[in-house]
Amino acid sequence: MSLGKILWVDDEIESLQSQILFLENKGYEVKAMTNGFDAIDFVKDNYVDVVLMDETMPGITGLETLAKIKEVNQQVPVVLITKNETENLMDDAIGSQITDYLIKPVNPNQVLLSLKKIIDNKRLVAEKTTTAYQQQFRNLFMALNSNPDHNEWMEIYKKLVYWELEMEKSDSPEMREVLQSQKQEANTEFFKFISRNFAKWVNPRSTDSPILSHTLFQFKVLPHVEKGVPTFFILLDNLRFDQWKAIQPIFAESFRILEEDTFYSILPTATQYSRNAIFAGLLPIDIEKQFPRQWKNDEEEGGKNLFEEDFFKAQLKRLKRENLKYSYTKVVNHQAGQDLVNNIHNLLGNDINIIVYNFVDMLSHARTEMEVLKELASDEISYRSLTTSWFEHSPLHQALKKIADKKINIVLATDHGSVRVKTPYKVIGDKQTTSNLRYKHGRNLNYEPKEVLAFRDPREAGLPVPTVNSSFIFAKEDGFICYPNNYNYYANYYRNSFQHGGISLEEMIIPVIKMTSKVPNG
Repeated sequence: MSLGKILWVDDEIESLQSQILFLENKGYEVKAMTNGFDAIDFVKDNYVDVVLMDETMPGITGLETLAKIKEVNQQVPVVLITKNETENLMDDAIGSQITDYLIKPVNPNQVLLSLKKIIDNKRLVAEKTTTAYQQQFRNLFMALNSNPDHNEWMEIYKKLVYWELEMEKSDSPEMREVLQSQKQEANTEFFKFISRNFAKWVNPRSTDSPILSHTLFQFKVLPHVEKGVPTFFILLDNLRFDQWKAIQPIFAESFRILEEDTFYSILPTATQYSRNAIFAGLLPIDIEKQFPRQWKNDEEEGGKNLFEEDFFKAQLKRLKRENLKYSYTKVVNHQAGQDLVNNIHNLLGNDINIIVYNFVDMLSHARTEMEVLKELASDEISYRSLTTSWFEHSPLHQALKKIADKKINIVLATDHGSVRVKTPYKVIGDKQTTSNLRYKHGRNLNYEPKEVLAFRDPREAGLPVPTVNSSFIFAKEDGFICYPNNYNYYANYYRNSFQHGGISLEEMIIPVIKMTSKVPNG
């Protein structure tokens, strides 16, 4: 089996016979040509892995040939072999997308090294990834089965995300499948873990609970707020840890990343519960008690996240930090994003600036988030790349770049993640039941107990009781809840869409990232 097909173009090809033989002995297949015209014709009709090309040839130069070859096949790597390394020649060549260049006289090992670098790079990366994951597989398997605590679960999930991102470099569908099934197994165990522990965590007397939505500010944000250095708390709606990893390099260009941490979203992992809990510093049951007018249950009319600023103000007061000067900005459309860009400098006088950015909403505008994501992001890989290109061109990125040269701190977090759902579950309920696909509450819910985590008394989960005898149920793993009427239609319509509200690693273990500007202190 040949290691690769090489096309070598040089008007003095006879003098290169020993070099060609050397490459053939190493396992490459080499096609030799003496001029650019033949080379262009050859590339039109044949697959080649790499073109080696002399720059100075009579008739048509190497650079002209290069341009024509690129018109025929943009992807083919070209190595230019040149007598002189003059700067403008190299500029032209690099502008015309050469992959590498060699200076004459070339020795056989130089050529071999260049080919190896180009051809083997993809393959080596893929193989290395696969082998490394195979070694890690057992460790992950053992970690899953050793009754992990909430900190160990965060580590397990970070490792799974790490391997998922690494696997994008590998083209081994088998290994991706192994990883997918390991993720599924992890979610099965995680569901059991949450079912056993969640009620304990939200009990006010608990001493061993992780940082949850309602304790995020107290433990992860306010301790870092210092007078004289503005802190920006950015809440990017609906951001999974793998999406953070996808946009991390863009942040790293302008800011120093100090800590990449995770915390747990409360249940339901839906905006009105988890985000209100973050800003109030309270569980939903307590928000309803202390702010009966502002708290809205699912079936009540009116916006569910209109009072985040009031809640935050009350939290500052409760934590005796009301002397902090703060601002609150919510970005729900492009115009608000532009306003943020224009206004960002005015925020530098505050101790803490809250920016709530409805990224998924903005991606989708007036259409439902689900439809847009279903069309644009049919799987995790495309969801991540969608996040990256959105963030790169977003007003948020522009605004932050404008103040990157000032001494500031940033805490980036989210309210919940999302999970791609695949398994429909039938639930029967009365008219009051909620429309969310990952959790329901209502009276007389009829469900298969194995398929969900149920709280007959919502107060055990730190949740208000919307109507007498109302219970909450949460979907597990990749399940989604459908009512029996039009069951098949809804099951097919929602399958493979990204949803939130239930119990999965992707929805519950979410990023909180600490960054600071790169400007020298002082």
